[in-house]
Amino acid sequence: MRVGLHALGIGDGARPETIRAVATAAEAHGFARLWCGEHVVLVDTPTSRYPYAANGRIAVPADADWLDPLLALTFAAAVTSRIELASGVLLLPEHNPVLVAKQAATLDVLSAGRFTLGVGVGWSAEEFAALGVPFAGRGRRTDEYLAAMRALWTEDPATFTGEFTRFDAIRVNPKPLRGGRLPVVVGGNSDAALRRAATLADGWYGFNVPAADVPTRIAVLADECTRQGRALDELTVAVALSDGTPEHLAALSAAGVTELVVVDAPPPTPEAAATWVAKLARTWIRPDQ
Repeated sequence: MRVGLHALGIGDGARPETIRAVATAAEAHGFARLWCGEHVVLVDTPTSRYPYAANGRIAVPADADWLDPLLALTFAAAVTSRIELASGVLLLPEHNPVLVAKQAATLDVLSAGRFTLGVGVGWSAEEFAALGVPFAGRGRRTDEYLAAMRALWTEDPATFTGEFTRFDAIRVNPKPLRGGRLPVVVGGNSDAALRRAATLADGWYGFNVPAADVPTRIAVLADECTRQGRALDELTVAVALSDGTPEHLAALSAAGVTELVVVDAPPPTPEAAATWVAKLARTWIRPDQ
C-alpha cells in the first residue's frame, strides 16, 4: 500500500524552510504523495460544525498561518522531482473555476505531471460568507465547476453553460500533461461525498476516518460505483485515519484502500523536520524493519 503524508501548509509546516525539509525527506524516504489542505478563512468563534471531529471543532487555531495549497505545493514541486502532490482538499465552490483550472494545470506542468486535484464542498458558512459565495447549493456548484474545468482542460476553445458559470469559446492554457486528464479526487466522509467521488472523480479521500468505519465507507463507495457503471478499482482510495496504527495496514489494504495518508504536524526546525519524516517512514512505510 502507498503511504502519503499530509503535513504541509499550516503553522510550522507553513515555513518555507520546513516545507523544503519535509518535502525532500518525504521523497527520499519513500512517501508516495504530499497532501496540503485549504482554508481561506477561519474565525475565532465559529457556529458551523466541523465534521471531522467528535466535538465539532477544528483543532487548528484561527490565528495560525495556513498557506494556499496550490502555492505551497508549487514550492514543494520545485524542491522535489518524484514525489506526487495533492490538494487535500481545495474547497472548490469558494473559487472561480476558470482560475482554478488554470492554476491546477500550471502546477501539473511545473511538477511534470505529479499533481492530483483534491476538492471538497466545504463546511464553514462563515468562510463562504466572507468570500461572498452562497453556502447553500455548494454541492451543485462543485459538480458544475468540475464539469466546467474538465471542459477547459480538454477543449480549445472551450464553451460551457451552467447554473453558476458560463463561458464561450475561450482558451485557457496550459493544459494538464496527461492528455487533459488531470486526476481529481473528492474529499469528505458523507454519503454525498462518496456519491460525488463515484460519479465525477478519479478517487476518494476520506479524512480523519475511524479505522473501524473504513470498510463501511468503502462499501458505500463501491455501491455508488456500481450505480454509475464503474468498478471500485477504477478509483484511488486514500484514507487518513483518526486512530490508526501500522497494525491496521493489512486490513485497510484488504478493504480496498490504495493509500494511507499520515496526518501530522512537523517540528519547527528543518533538521528536526527531516528527522521526524524519517521516523514516520520507519513507522508507516517499513513497520517491520
